[in-house]
Amino acid sequence: MVTVKPIDDNNLLSNCATEKLGCSRFCPQGIKIPLYCSGTQYLTANSLSGGLPDMSEEQSLLDSLLLAQWEERMWKGHFNYDVTASEIKVIRGRQKFLAQLSGHWSMDSLQDNEKHKLCAQKHLLVFDRTKHCEELLFCITNRDKAESELVPSASVPNGALLIIANVNPIEYGHVFVVPHGVNSLYQVMDARFLEMVARVALEINNCSFHMFYDSLGHTASHLYFQACYFPELLAVEHMPVDTLFKNGHGGICISTVLDYPIKTIVFESNCNLKILVEVLAEICALLVDKGILYNLMISDRGKKIFLFLQVQTLSTSLGLTAWECAGYFLFRSSQEFDVVTEAVLLKRLSTVSLDDEGFMEVKQLCRSIATEFAT
Repeated sequence: MVTVKPIDDNNLLSNCATEKLGCSRFCPQGIKIPLYCSGTQYLTANSLSGGLPDMSEEQSLLDSLLLAQWEERMWKGHFNYDVTASEIKVIRGRQKFLAQLSGHWSMDSLQDNEKHKLCAQKHLLVFDRTKHCEELLFCITNRDKAESELVPSASVPNGALLIIANVNPIEYGHVFVVPHGVNSLYQVMDARFLEMVARVALEINNCSFHMFYDSLGHTASHLYFQACYFPELLAVEHMPVDTLFKNGHGGICISTVLDYPIKTIVFESNCNLKILVEVLAEICALLVDKGILYNLMISDRGKKIFLFLQVQTLSTSLGLTAWECAGYFLFRSSQEFDVVTEAVLLKRLSTVSLDDEGFMEVKQLCRSIATEFAT
């Protein structure tokens, strides 16, 4: 159950401290925005009931909040273009790849603009404190209380997740999910941050909602996810899997995705989110140590996390994005969009994929870490 409650935020929230994100300073001091306080009922249900909580088909409050805030910015003209006008098609073939024609979008869509800045050379999402931050939609924090609460207007607490509209969206509801304060100091994927993000997907409770993370290896200086809504399953979600590890007591299942051009592992849990994210965070840290690029995608209402494994090449120095790894491709040119084939996209994915030897090593690593946490 989620309640909407006008709470005196001076008693609820700690004062935020100015944080340095690399190329500017941002502290939302004095800004009042909606605050969603995530309760512990989902974690309690995970650990005690033997399965994920029974989520009704009714739209969740968090889902309603995100879409309402995002759509408000869309109608006010804060975005650089109307993503709903973009043409989308299914590429003919067995993989069911999706292609979007968007002449306005580019790989540089996260560059500086009038509202907020991204230092491209350091891949840091940074706000310009001199602006009004209209794209800051709301924030999410965890509470010790069982039930979730929505505070309509509150200060931003330290350790919260900032939900920020992407003014260059690739799909409906496209946002950044950025840790604020103490969480933003982490340079690798830690279990606490990953759990907070996974709980967002769980409480959104919408099968169309997907969350993405792109690892930049040792060059990563700041963590953030992106998220948006897709009307259909992405290509990788259609593929068969082969079980690599399964622990009934811990509720963790790790599988490899079969017949897919980029090496992919999917992590699932039906009853223990905490153990799942601890296992995955440990694996991600070791991948960074080994110099293996990876991407994450959280889907199926937070119950599945896909791990895409890449190698760095001369032609793709930063690798593919997580949504490209999942089978969703954007084209600026109508000529390229019209003629693209499944074969071209298969080659694009397979070119950056980790090789068989490296994949075998990663699979052994996953099995070893999962066994350690499950015992």
